[in-house]
Amino acid sequence: MDDDNRVTRRRVGDAETREANRRWWDADADAYQAEHGRFLGDVDFVWCPEGLREADARLLGDVAGQRVLELGCGAASCSRWLADQGARPVAMDLSVGMLRHAAQAAARSGVRVPLVQADALALPFADQSFDTVCTAFGAVPFVEDSATLMRQVYRVLRPGGRWVFSVTHPMRWIFLDDPGQGGLTAVHSYFDTEPYVEQDERGVASYVEQHRTLGDRIRELVSAGFRLLDLVEPEWPEGHEGIWGQWSPLRGRLFPGTAIFVADKPG
Repeated sequence: MDDDNRVTRRRVGDAETREANRRWWDADADAYQAEHGRFLGDVDFVWCPEGLREADARLLGDVAGQRVLELGCGAASCSRWLADQGARPVAMDLSVGMLRHAAQAAARSGVRVPLVQADALALPFADQSFDTVCTAFGAVPFVEDSATLMRQVYRVLRPGGRWVFSVTHPMRWIFLDDPGQGGLTAVHSYFDTEPYVEQDERGVASYVEQHRTLGDRIRELVSAGFRLLDLVEPEWPEGHEGIWGQWSPLRGRLFPGTAIFVADKPG
């Protein structure tokens, strides 16, 4: 298989998606933290590459005393920040490699939170056991059946609980993953929901990222029983010249790179 066939868009089943992404994040954990760890911090809650922080946005509301589940926690910097605010967080990820970094950051910072390795499509928690569930770019884009994920989150939330998650803005799927001029030309249909897939020489997926339109995400939330409270599209801030993958000042000042959905479970 040539390099042109190593990257494609095709349907991928749940089992292949789960195995591909678990292996990918286990293998990439060291490189990811080396590249992005300083930006994310050890005890901080950064929603997106635009640098929007929960300390400023307060999308979760007052978390003091709240039991919070962070899905796809990575190195769990968000959960440690929540603990620092008086919350009682649980940090969960599918990748043992990422959780290893979470343990190392806990040792460095002195802020420790419970770490759980589990699948976001089968949350190992009792019904109505959390006041808040959140994730900054975790879990949601990396599962084949995100509608089931929404139902799982609804199940573990108490009535009145809040569910807040950030994902790549669906507009970004129209363009190539290029932070420069090449990333300003539309090349894909916004309505094509086939996932982005990297695969090995045998055609087995090694990385899978899903695409949903804004309407798809809202329908998933509403069908699960949630009420949509807000959709935040962070603007690129002045003075922020960093590049994170496809995110860059050039693109960020023209169109949104992140969508943050704020929803609650009616009580």
